[in-house]
Amino acid sequence: MKRIGLLSDTHSWWDDRYLTHFNDCDEIWHAGDIGSMRIIEQLEAHRPVRAVCGNIDGPEVRFRFSEVARFSIEGCNVLMKHIGGYPGHYDASIRNTIYKERPQLFISGHSHILKVMYDKLIGCLHINPGAAGKQGWQQVRTLVKFTIDNGSFKDVEVIELA
Repeated sequence: MKRIGLLSDTHSWWDDRYLTHFNDCDEIWHAGDIGSMRIIEQLEAHRPVRAVCGNIDGPEVRFRFSEVARFSIEGCNVLMKHIGGYPGHYDASIRNTIYKERPQLFISGHSHILKVMYDKLIGCLHINPGAAGKQGWQQVRTLVKFTIDNGSFKDVEVIELA
């Protein structure tokens, strides 16, 4: 069983509450638009981090993280890409991969819109944690926490940062 802290679109903005809220997590995942490696370094000082680069990320972030991450954890195949869309409206850059690989969990960011949706067509949970940073039009910054246990998802929690 693994507890995951998920965030996206920090755009170089650091908030100590990331660590406060992710204190009970085993790993932290960042779905892109990190903005600065300083964000990753601060997260990694407390927990292992998995991440993808986003469209605003520069060479330093892109050197360390790819645009697409595929991995398995706790019996779950995960696919993560910053610009990914959502069920029924997947981005053309990842749509074929999603339908071919059929992950159990697809993570994306980019829209700054929090979404937790299930794609019945392929049996995949989609999570976009919204935006944790202050760059953009969103009025509420959000984080997501969830547990993966033997291929199942539970205890999904949305955290609003006022």
